[in-house]
Amino acid sequence: MTTEPQDSHRAAPHEHDVDQPIDPATFWELRYIERGGEKGQMWSGRANAALEREAAELRPGTALDLGSGEGGDALWLAHGGWQVTAVDISTTALARGKTRAEAAGVADRIRWVQADLATWRPEASFDLVSALFLQSPVELPREQILRRAAAAVAPGGQLLIVGHAAFPSWSSHSAHPEPLPTPDDVLAFLELPEGDWTVVTKQEFDREGTSPDGAAFTFTDGILRLRRNLTS
Repeated sequence: MTTEPQDSHRAAPHEHDVDQPIDPATFWELRYIERGGEKGQMWSGRANAALEREAAELRPGTALDLGSGEGGDALWLAHGGWQVTAVDISTTALARGKTRAEAAGVADRIRWVQADLATWRPEASFDLVSALFLQSPVELPREQILRRAAAAVAPGGQLLIVGHAAFPSWSSHSAHPEPLPTPDDVLAFLELPEGDWTVVTKQEFDREGTSPDGAAFTFTDGILRLRRNLTS
């Protein structure tokens, strides 16, 4: 998860310090419970800007939202006519998303799945697979998850991967930053068969958000959107 008020789906490695090993399910469940606050949710409930930007013109179909959190992206897609499968490791996050979907009248368009993405495998193919901010301070085999995400895209469908591209100034890692994967890096480790995919978007993108103290801040995201060719 990021500290700005959108539903980014996994914490960047610079956001939090983990003093000792903890299993991912416990980490995320405690985090959602502890940070729910009076509003009963950790994030804003809005969709991520990259999803709105990249998926706005796509024809609705079936969508897979990996690391759905409290469902900001899933609800946005459902409102747009998509049939969504939303997967997250936290039962608390999913319960909050389900409650919001029922209140918004789109409950019949979203299937909520509690699962650890480290081991979970899609059982179907989808017209859109989104994996936004799958970066975590606890164990997360991101490359394996993203390769499985690509395999779940139907012919003619699209894969959207978004991640943090730079450390924010308040990060403890900003003085000695570790390199974060660029869109080119992500494309390389996907190891996609040549000729099977078309690159639609491959860039870094700035967006406005807020820092932990509420000040305006410009975040930089790495965005990769691919279309699976019909002949693949």
